[in-house]
Amino acid sequence: GLGLQIAQALGLAGARLLISARKADGVEEAVRELRAQGIEASGLSVDVGDPDSVQAFGRGALAELGHVDILVNNAGATWAAPAEDHPLQAWQKLVNVNMTGVFVLCQLIGRESMIPRRYGRILNVASIAGLRGNPPGTNTTIAYNATKAGLINFTRALAGEWGVHGITVNALAPGFFPTRM
Repeated sequence: GLGLQIAQALGLAGARLLISARKADGVEEAVRELRAQGIEASGLSVDVGDPDSVQAFGRGALAELGHVDILVNNAGATWAAPAEDHPLQAWQKLVNVNMTGVFVLCQLIGRESMIPRRYGRILNVASIAGLRGNPPGTNTTIAYNATKAGLINFTRALAGEWGVHGITVNALAPGFFPTRM
């Protein structure tokens, strides 16, 4: 999906990559594909919805790379259900994956690598759904829309705070395109 395309672009530009996915076999497959293109890549699995897993991933990334120049937060989840029927458990899952995991990883990488080095680039993959509601009769994705809107404003707030440290923070808000999700 989009994450692999971003990784390819960064790798072809000369970046050394550490990528992630929830499932180890997905990480291994993506690393093989990147290496086949001559890109230096490794990977770790992470459950972005679990703050402890995110912390372990961030520490593993720093141990392997030494520092992080560019952080791309691309993980995301969605759930479709009318607002009146949307399960609370699904709401909480989307908050954890689409927002909390991003916060935890940004905080760790910012504090341990980017702020001390006074340099960093963070790209948060949001969605056009975070910029507007859904037209009547279309998607019923209230938690997805809300969390992606939250991610957009998180990005604005973090950019304001960390710009003084030489760190840029931006959000990408793609529209619909075909992926497994």
